[in-house]
Amino acid sequence: MKTLTKASRDIAVLTSQDVAELAVRLEVDDYADPFEGLNDWHLLRSLAFQRPEMVEPYLHLLDMEAYDEA
Repeated sequence: MKTLTKASRDIAVLTSQDVAELAVRLEVDDYADPFEGLNDWHLLRSLAFQRPEMVEPYLHLLDMEAYDEA
């Protein structure tokens, strides 16, 4: 299983397909070592702050709730 890292991928160029694949890897949680999963989790968390619209369907993986501006 190959993980994405912030060093190898610029968050600005990640597509919705990339984010969906990242979420699937986190859901399956079948990593060779815990650090691969942690790297994916940190990437998804970074995306949640920088591009929240892409991560909204996957916030449950971060134990975060959607923020509703009222």
